[in-house]
Amino acid sequence: MNNLYDVPAPAKLNLFLHITGRRSDGYHLMQSVFVLLDWADTLHFERMQSPRVYRTDLNPPDNGESLPETDLTVKAAQLLQRATGCTQGAHISLHKRLPTQAGLGGGSSDAATCLLALNRLWQTGLSRADLMQLGLQLGADVPFFLFGHNAWAEGIGEELQPVEVTPRHFVVVKPPRGLSTVKIFNDEALTRNTKPATMQGFAEHCDSSQTLFGRNDLQPVAQMHCPDIAACVQWLTDAGLEARMTGSGSAVFAPCSEFAALPHAPSDWVVQRCKSLPAHPLTEWAT
Repeated sequence: MNNLYDVPAPAKLNLFLHITGRRSDGYHLMQSVFVLLDWADTLHFERMQSPRVYRTDLNPPDNGESLPETDLTVKAAQLLQRATGCTQGAHISLHKRLPTQAGLGGGSSDAATCLLALNRLWQTGLSRADLMQLGLQLGADVPFFLFGHNAWAEGIGEELQPVEVTPRHFVVVKPPRGLSTVKIFNDEALTRNTKPATMQGFAEHCDSSQTLFGRNDLQPVAQMHCPDIAACVQWLTDAGLEARMTGSGSAVFAPCSEFAALPHAPSDWVVQRCKSLPAHPLTEWAT
């Protein structure tokens, strides 16, 4: 096997996101439920006999090769090389569909798909747990995309337990402006002492109510930095939907029926109808 084509890297939503504390190293402690979506980037992998790893962009305009120091997929591949002593390389091609700086986990998902695909292509033989440990070095969201299932997340996002989530349709709205996760987490106005929730409480709420559980503690701060988030929330609210920001934004989502009518949106917004996934499309690629 020398090539892998049309390999998906799905988006995620945070159904809620509570900040429960802060560690001495500055990382924030959180609770969330991560849900996979059928909206995804697509990657292609070609094995090379030399150890060189590089990535090209399939989206127009073609910006040429991505530099390793700025590209998470290249960093993921090089991390796998170092961890396993692999001397093979790869040409990675990316068709980017997920908006950046949206809170949808696009870059982290691309990195996770890269680890799964190259572990298979290079036959490096790492387990899912091994890959998750590597992924954590790339970012707190990467282990989730390697985990394989929708998850209850704690710690800095790396403590994961599988959770059953009722299949749902969503509409996701992304205004043109993105947000820096670091900027949001460093804001002094951020709430950092939300009372911890429980998986049982989440499950009982979902069984008894059609409303979203909890809240996103990052949303008030994000809206101060990007007022368009509030505009997206209001647009969905006017359509009769319950809206919330995902991750650190700036994308907003709302559960909806499959054919829910939506008002006309500004031309510079991304509006995407999605469906939740029960498991990651590549869940069989690691054990």
